[in-house]
Amino acid sequence: MPIKKSAMKELRKTTKRTARNNLAKRRLKNLIKKLDKVLNSEDKSEVKKIYNKIQKIVDKASKNHPFKKGKADRIKSRVAHKINRSETKNK
Repeated sequence: MPIKKSAMKELRKTTKRTARNNLAKRRLKNLIKKLDKVLNSEDKSEVKKIYNKIQKIVDKASKNHPFKKGKADRIKSRVAHKINRSETKNK
């Protein structure tokens, strides 16, 4: 445990930031799983809405630093590629 006052404050800040970062990562994982379910189902009406939510979460996460900008771009690219691949497969 930290002894100095500044170290105690830093521990509190780190705990809060870790919780916020984990929340963003968990939300993203859940949305990607939800997207996979929708892509595998017959009804594809939710795809656009889920994709927009994923982009929003990833952009906020890269702004608040759970992800670097490059990782955020890579996630968005992979999700878009997954959607495009499922659309061409169904044609």
